[in-house]
Amino acid sequence: MTVYALAQFTITDPTAYSRYQSRFPEVFNNHQGTLLAADDSPTTIEGGYPHQKAVLLSFPTREAFEDWSQSAEYQEISQDRQAGTTGVVVLLNGIGP
Repeated sequence: MTVYALAQFTITDPTAYSRYQSRFPEVFNNHQGTLLAADDSPTTIEGGYPHQKAVLLSFPTREAFEDWSQSAEYQEISQDRQAGTTGVVVLLNGIGP
């Protein structure tokens, strides 16, 4: 079943985040994910939105997500994302077969 990773964050260290962002495509493209959306200023429709950026990724299975997120290559670059942002990443199960 398809899963979606939704990252919502605020950039606190632009230099660290820039390093992460520059290496993200090469690491991500080696896995089974699809980048569906990335917005530097999402439009808030309801409530308060405390973050600056949102990114939506899809993976064909939870295992494919875990292969990417736990890979040595991603773990290496994610240190810069963690150092350069605050926020959350949530994993959502798709609906349907």
